[in-house]
Amino acid sequence: MRTRFLLGAGVLAVLSPFVQAQTLGGASGPAGDAQKVEKCDAPKGTLAVVEPQDAVLQSLQTMGLGSPTSMIRLIIQQSNCFQIVERGAAFQNVMQERALAAGGQLQAGANVGQGQLVAADFVVTPSVVFSNNNAGGVGGGIGGLLGGFGGGGGRVLGAIAGGLKFKEAQTSMTMADTRSGIQVAAAEGSAQKTDFNIGGALIGGGAGAALGGYTNTAEGKIVAASFLDNWNKIVLNIRNNPSLIQAKAGPASQANAAHSVKAGAAVAGDVYLAKIAGVKVYRDANESAGLAMTLSKTDEVIAEGQEQDGFMKVATPKGSGWVKAIMMRKQ
Repeated sequence: MRTRFLLGAGVLAVLSPFVQAQTLGGASGPAGDAQKVEKCDAPKGTLAVVEPQDAVLQSLQTMGLGSPTSMIRLIIQQSNCFQIVERGAAFQNVMQERALAAGGQLQAGANVGQGQLVAADFVVTPSVVFSNNNAGGVGGGIGGLLGGFGGGGGRVLGAIAGGLKFKEAQTSMTMADTRSGIQVAAAEGSAQKTDFNIGGALIGGGAGAALGGYTNTAEGKIVAASFLDNWNKIVLNIRNNPSLIQAKAGPASQANAAHSVKAGAAVAGDVYLAKIAGVKVYRDANESAGLAMTLSKTDEVIAEGQEQDGFMKVATPKGSGWVKAIMMRKQ
């Protein structure tokens, strides 16, 4: 059953009730309320939010905004869909503690060292572009990049008044599986000022105050609302299609791999030795075939460059034969 979780005061500071988030051209409208985040019953794994590209950060700086990663991580954490692993600025301090431990500088029993860090199962990459009153076509950048994702491309949602530096913020998020490299989800969103009094009182405080321009400027709140729309769409996709986050190659990719040259296969002409004494060389690539000879640990054989069903073909003093590849080591 779908549930929504009302954001705490910190995120309410980011997402004012006067800021409206919309998906681009979707017939079903926004993928969530500008003050609500779609929620999961339990975390699906671990996730790291990477810094946007330099061009995106420079564009945000021109609007008086810093990196959005802290704000995005706050939204993701409140969704309860993933546990966040630190890969930002604080990661340097994490590694500093490990360096101190390795150098013997920490107290005995501190229990800080190798093998403790948790891997990120997924990484999220954010991006943002702006559309201003004199450049309506700029908004088409994300829509074109994602191939019309959501149906509406980069259409401009309308002009706004009140002195904002841009008329609309359009954002995108992509989520990739770190092990397979497969992109498992992508979303785009858009937010604009509809009835926002820039000089009015701002909502919130507490945790939200640490997010700077994303809590105390109209521009920042619009960007935050757009990223929330992005994330809500990703959560909906994951909840409705759990297989998305169990990333593995599809049947076609698996078939291509099976019929391709095996990675790490023995190269014809390489010299191999048995890992243990008594390794058997068969006349064919199966254990039921006749025995050609038995290798000692010092018997050298030459790889002939063929592998089949876990066996490799080798040239021995008694002729060609097949030996289990796992039992051999390259000299």
